[in-house]
Amino acid sequence: MANITTTVAELPALEATALGSSGWIEITQQRIDTFADATDDHQYIHVDPERAKDGPFGTTIAHGFLTLSLVVPLWGELLEISDVGTRVNYGLDKVRFTSPVPAGSKVRLTAAIKTVTEVKGGYQVHIDGVIEIEGQERPAVVVEFIERNYAQS
Repeated sequence: MANITTTVAELPALEATALGSSGWIEITQQRIDTFADATDDHQYIHVDPERAKDGPFGTTIAHGFLTLSLVVPLWGELLEISDVGTRVNYGLDKVRFTSPVPAGSKVRLTAAIKTVTEVKGGYQVHIDGVIEIEGQERPAVVVEFIERNYAQS
């Protein structure tokens, strides 16, 4: 269940609203390996636990783009739009990978709606997000992302 449920027409009322945090999701080695296969990025710091023990992080870490991609499912936990016909990831204004995510860690998204702008057929929403790592002060990712929400036709 989402932290907030709304309609497309009610989105402007959520401008400048903190939505709280999603649940935690574990970053397993299997998830990292699957992402490596999907993106053809098999650097040892991601996929070779034995070699990574002697690497800069002491263990394997998630790809930055794997962690970033989790914005989509985690964002879905924060905001449900009951009458949305189409949700489109429109882009990113800023992304910073501020801390590595070791295999076995858990991450969550904390987000706030920054602005809501009307577009033909719906609204464009700018979101400030932070992907936190459980038990760590420094986040994994700081992101400003944009989505468009169109009402059902």
